[in-house]
Amino acid sequence: MAITSDILAERNLKAEQGGGEKRIARQHEAGKLTARERLDALVDPGSFIELDKFKVHRCNDLEMDKNRIPGDGVITGYAHIDGRKVFLYAQDFTVFGGSLSETQSEKICKVMDMAASVGAPLIGLADSGGARIQEGVASLAGYAEIFYRNMRTSGVVPQISCILGPCAGGAVYSPAITDFIFMAQNTSYMFITGPDVIKAVTHEEVSKDELGGAETHNMKSGVAHFMTKDEASAFDQIRELLSFLPSNNSEDPPVTTCKDDLGRRTPEIAELIPENPNKPYDIKDVIEACVDDKYFFEVQKLYAPNIVIGFARVGGRSVGIVANQPLHLAGCLDINASTKAARFVRFCDCFNIPLITFVDVPGFLPGVEQEYNAIITHGAKLLYAFAEATVPKITVITRKAYGGAYCVMASKQIRADINLAFPRAEIAVMGPEGAVNIVFRKEIAQADEPETKRQELIKDYRETFANPFKAAELGYIDEVIAPDILRPRLVRSLELLSNKRQSNLPRKHGNIPL
Repeated sequence: MAITSDILAERNLKAEQGGGEKRIARQHEAGKLTARERLDALVDPGSFIELDKFKVHRCNDLEMDKNRIPGDGVITGYAHIDGRKVFLYAQDFTVFGGSLSETQSEKICKVMDMAASVGAPLIGLADSGGARIQEGVASLAGYAEIFYRNMRTSGVVPQISCILGPCAGGAVYSPAITDFIFMAQNTSYMFITGPDVIKAVTHEEVSKDELGGAETHNMKSGVAHFMTKDEASAFDQIRELLSFLPSNNSEDPPVTTCKDDLGRRTPEIAELIPENPNKPYDIKDVIEACVDDKYFFEVQKLYAPNIVIGFARVGGRSVGIVANQPLHLAGCLDINASTKAARFVRFCDCFNIPLITFVDVPGFLPGVEQEYNAIITHGAKLLYAFAEATVPKITVITRKAYGGAYCVMASKQIRADINLAFPRAEIAVMGPEGAVNIVFRKEIAQADEPETKRQELIKDYRETFANPFKAAELGYIDEVIAPDILRPRLVRSLELLSNKRQSNLPRKHGNIPL
């Protein structure tokens, strides 16, 4: 028995050493933790149970049979985060550069299948040089097996990717299918083709960070959702994100004990929104004023800032927030904002998270470039997402709601449940200035004082049409409320809708305009 224990301890030690002390030291010199250190930092202490610890590759070509390392470049298993079950895999760059082999794929696929069957979130920590060249098509087939499971698991359990090193070529498609992507500054990057290939083919010179670093994918491409200063910050944010999410699509989101007064008034909101309808303000101040503890967990903060998305709690309940941001592009919807918000709305609908939409939108962003790049199709994605969503939907029009953008931003006609508006809200086909210039062109031109006449007509139009009462008369707005009772109204509305039951017509799936 003593010999068996010694052998087990020896095998465990060999597996836990990964690529050996020199490669571990090199990983630390690059400012990166090892795969095991990452798992220890992310999960509850002592909760990780490893699977397939001794599994090795089966490749015999190119002298690979002489180099079989237990675990084969990925650590897989399950653990707890804040007491809740999760499944994880962490690629080990010290073993064959974390490259994906057929065996590594089998290990990852096993925990993916278990996550789906058990109903627990899946977290992948990526740090890999890509497909293992020595295995040829077997490694590519391994990627495809992972991608297939990403698709099958989508909308069943939350999938989170954390990029903590290189992620190139086919490897990027798995994170792209997952729900959220975290990237650490200075150490992580993603791209289909690297700088050397791009230089050879297109003669463009670009660094890894410029091409696919954390800033690039958080600010320019929108591929990533979170950028953190280091790995420890990434793990903190993953834990925070999970606190808002259910473990699977059959559960409701977690409900916490709310210590913030449910009836707390929000008089500051009236002061936050300027009387001048053309003056900007920060919609995040409005959001924070009415949510629990004034805490808003923003998603994709740096991308398409003209729309704001993220999670908060109202009365202890998790909610997803979508809001136009007047500080950027006057809150107009453009291609990037539409796609960003549509993806988020669909995620919330997948996982039973109620949606609160704050509307201050003058319309879709005009421009030749927007039209050429299919703003019509991209705007339709957001319309489709809101219309398709069956979770509780509450809409608050804080100021402007013009034209087609009014329809798109969770209007009553695409089945928002509760539609509220502030008294100074302007709901119309277009803004008073534009409407008057079109409808009363002749009258203005023939007037003795055209500008005076134009201002009179603008005032009349605003009083007649550009207010919430016309929409309220038609039943499109359920209630016009003073800004100071917004939080109590949101609390009561969520209570009202807590048992909402709605489903779409039977179908295989819809055909969202991609």
